[in-house]
Amino acid sequence: HVQLVESGGGSVQAGGSLTLSCAASGYPADNICMAWFRQPPGNERGRVASLWRTTISPLGIPYYANSVQGRFTISHNNVKNTVFLQMNSLQDDDTALYICAADRTCHNELTNYPYRSQGTQVTVS
Repeated sequence: HVQLVESGGGSVQAGGSLTLSCAASGYPADNICMAWFRQPPGNERGRVASLWRTTISPLGIPYYANSVQGRFTISHNNVKNTVFLQMNSLQDDDTALYICAADRTCHNELTNYPYRSQGTQVTVS
């Protein structure tokens, strides 16, 4: 039984930082893509960042949306099979429901991931 449990959302002032975490259980730690999506109010959902770890690339191949490049950092704790999203210099546009997802490979659409978290709200004001 695969489960993704995320934490770390909340409210922050513009310019501040937050770190989201997503712990995956029941899923192999290697050959996994763990991704963060966000759903802003009234806007389309999109992939924010992802980290694709394989036996060939154990440290992972990162991806960042242009809108967060240079401000967000995705990382992984191998032992805990947890992915982190460090968000710095947060802006009003970063306000959204953030959803963690996992699959063997990365996808642009959240619906293509068989495993997804409930989502955590991030509000920047």
